[in-house]
Amino acid sequence: MNGTHLSNRLQTVADFVKADARVADIGSDHAYLPVHLAQQGQLSYGIAGEVVRGPYENAAVEIQAEGLTDRIIPRLADGLAAIQPEDHIDTVTICGMGGTLIAKILEAGQAHLTHTERLILQPNVGEYNVRRWLQNHAYEIQAERILEEDGHVYEIIVADPVATPITYTPVELKFGPFLLQEKSPVLQQKWRREQARLDQVITTMQQAKNAPAAKIAEFQAQRDQIQEVILNASK
Repeated sequence: MNGTHLSNRLQTVADFVKADARVADIGSDHAYLPVHLAQQGQLSYGIAGEVVRGPYENAAVEIQAEGLTDRIIPRLADGLAAIQPEDHIDTVTICGMGGTLIAKILEAGQAHLTHTERLILQPNVGEYNVRRWLQNHAYEIQAERILEEDGHVYEIIVADPVATPITYTPVELKFGPFLLQEKSPVLQQKWRREQARLDQVITTMQQAKNAPAAKIAEFQAQRDQIQEVILNASK
């Protein structure tokens, strides 16, 4: 993968960036995403933010090698602190992290947001935490995608700011309002795997000398919800 040829995961993220966007890519690593966006004419200005020096230096090298130092600036900063007011950022991408960490980055960096930015978020796990943060901070989910690549399942969540907060149901927060409508084979596969994991945990607990009844009931409810909402509905 490089700035010219993105992974399917990052290409899906790129597809949701509007033309002539001013993008802050947080956790940019080699800056492949902003470099690609610049090469495709989607990015007029970009920030490649990294909190770790090694990846920051990788981004700087990639940007210079592609001759894009006039359009993309690497910044060594913690989360959204990479964004400065004069950047006039209108799109924030955060990809390849856990949902809990993404939510923490957004929460800690609110002072660097103007609530005008499109957020394109790709949590590796813990998508519920991302959707809950968006709901609590008046961002409406505009689109969702789910895909499998190299044995991993990824979800992409796209959200825009709104004046009136949107309320999602607990089921929508967990499974995704748009993904629930589609119920793609990849979504079914993801939750079938989670159901199998829960079954294994339940079996192990039931074999314990002092079986934790409350915990078993909790996990049973989770696996039954998956069956009802995702798997039965897909037949």
